Amino acid sequence: MDLDLKDKVALVTGSTAGIGLAIVEALAREGAEVIVNGRTQARVDAAIAEVRRKQPDARLRGVAVDLGTAEGATRFLQQVPHVDILVNNLGIFEPKPFEEISDEEWLRTFDVNVMSGVRLSRHYLKGMRQKDWGRVVFISSESGVQIPVEMIHYGVTKTAQIALARGIAEGLGGTQITANSILPGPTRSEGVEVFLGELSRQQGVDVATVEKGFFKSARPSSLLQRFATTDEVAALVAFVCSPKASAINGAALRVDGGVVRAIP
Repeated sequence: MDLDLKDKVALVTGSTAGIGLAIVEALAREGAEVIVNGRTQARVDAAIAEVRRKQPDARLRGVAVDLGTAEGATRFLQQVPHVDILVNNLGIFEPKPFEEISDEEWLRTFDVNVMSGVRLSRHYLKGMRQKDWGRVVFISSESGVQIPVEMIHYGVTKTAQIALARGIAEGLGGTQITANSILPGPTRSEGVEVFLGELSRQQGVDVATVEKGFFKSARPSSLLQRFATTDEVAALVAFVCSPKASAINGAALRVDGGVVRAIP
């Protein structure tokens, strides 16, 4: 399916690895010009090289700025004043007991996971309204619906992203601009690979056994019974970013492997 993205400019924040990088690859494959973002130039350059290794003709730009701060957002917007598609993927997490999460950690997590998307969406929506076309996507998580007890602060920010996307969409009625959130479930990202490798060494078993045990004890409701691939998540994101998804607005779309049992 041709997603009609060849004349579009897309920004994917926090896109040097994992789901973000997979989204870059998916959008570039559809012909969009994609802006790759990370905190360091080395990571950005490596990500671009990885995509071009698979797609030599990919149209890519790299901007190394920490979008988790207001100052970083200002610098970024000076370099990239307009995009057609904004994918707010930037996010951080850290498992930690609730009683040990400090005010500073709460504020930092909220600033990176939520306010980065607020600042960029606020700016880019102005240009989208002028063209009467655009896509705003927040990469939330099933953790925004099922708050993980081991990292409540992360879950709260993911719930906030779902509400933020819906709230933005409410103001877009009658336009050709949409705002949606995507809720991945357990996904085999760079961080998960490290996590699985550490558990494998600690337990003295192979990674496949660790993965099976994880879904038996930690995510028993999963229908997939494995980690989703980043490409599986990116495929949904690419479609939602396309003109073909024009009737999808204000939605929280799950690509969670069936972890969430609630209907809808």
